[in-house]
Amino acid sequence: MASPFDRAAEWGVLRRAGVDRRDTPTCPFPQPDRVECALAFCAMVSLDLRFVGTYRSGPSELEPLGALGDPTRRLIFETLTRGPRSVGDLARELPVSRPAVSQHLRALKEAGLVVDRPVGTRRIYQVDPSGVEQLRAYLDRVWGDALAAFKLAVEAEPDGTDTQSQEDS
Repeated sequence: MASPFDRAAEWGVLRRAGVDRRDTPTCPFPQPDRVECALAFCAMVSLDLRFVGTYRSGPSELEPLGALGDPTRRLIFETLTRGPRSVGDLARELPVSRPAVSQHLRALKEAGLVVDRPVGTRRIYQVDPSGVEQLRAYLDRVWGDALAAFKLAVEAEPDGTDTQSQEDS
């Protein structure tokens, strides 16, 4: 079992607090153990900081890619491309529980890839064509930029021949 010092070192807590195995800094807290001091210091600082959502400031065109990054979500999305389904239908078709399917559908809905509609007491989920269209436009733009950069790189070669085959001769 790892010691508290090793766990704290693994988290990077000790380095940020200025604690080293070879060093014994003066601890501003009443705990005699330097590791406890560092952990208490970092916990106190992090509790007083306000959360700042640096990378998630709002809806992004990359959210659908993030949502599809999960294999289970991707499988649910691919199943929905074959036709609308309820949560129960998806759970029966996939090796996932109903609550897990609901959570994945919520993530896909927030990413703009699926929509739902009420039918009696159930909700039927289906692929959102506008979300897929936005994802396609993003991928087309990225792929177009990559192809343009590749074209410039090929045209920048002096005679247009492969440099590897010249070296082999």
